[in-house]
Amino acid sequence: MRRISTGMPLAAGVVVILTGAAVWHRPGGVTASRIEDAVAPTFANLIHLQRSILGLPSVAASTLRASAQCHKVGTAKETRGAGDWTCTVTWVTPGQRTPLRDTYDLSVAVDGCYTATADGAEAHLGGPTLLAQDGTTIVNLLYTFDGCFDVTGPFALP
Repeated sequence: MRRISTGMPLAAGVVVILTGAAVWHRPGGVTASRIEDAVAPTFANLIHLQRSILGLPSVAASTLRASAQCHKVGTAKETRGAGDWTCTVTWVTPGQRTPLRDTYDLSVAVDGCYTATADGAEAHLGGPTLLAQDGTTIVNLLYTFDGCFDVTGPFALP
C-alpha cells in the first residue's frame, strides 16, 4: 500500500500563503518619487523628439539633465496617491548655465498613468502649437503629454 505524504502539499500551501501575504503587505502605488522618475525622462525625450520635428539641431535627452520635483495638490501631509499633482521640471540646454524651470499640472490615475499639462505662464515652452522652421504649425509635444509608470513594489521613501 502506498502512503500519501502530507509534507509536500503542506509545504506548498505554506509557500502560497506566505507569498500571498508578502504581496498583500508589499506597498505600492503613486508616490512623488515615482512620478518624478517618470516625468523628467519623458520630458527630456520629448524635447529631443520635438527638436527634430522642428528642424532644430539634435540634443541628446541625457545632456538636458532633466529632473522633477512633484507634490500632491491639497494637504501638505499627502505624499502619495492618485489625484492632482504639480511638478516642476528643471533642465539645462547645452551652452546655457542657467537652468530652465517648467511647471506642470498632473492628473495621475491609480494605475500610474498621467496627463501633464504645462502651466500657461511658461513662455519658453510655447503654447499648444508651434511654428516649425518651414512655416507649418505642429502640436507642441511639451505642452501636454501623457505617460505611465510602475505602481507595484515597495514605496520609495520621501
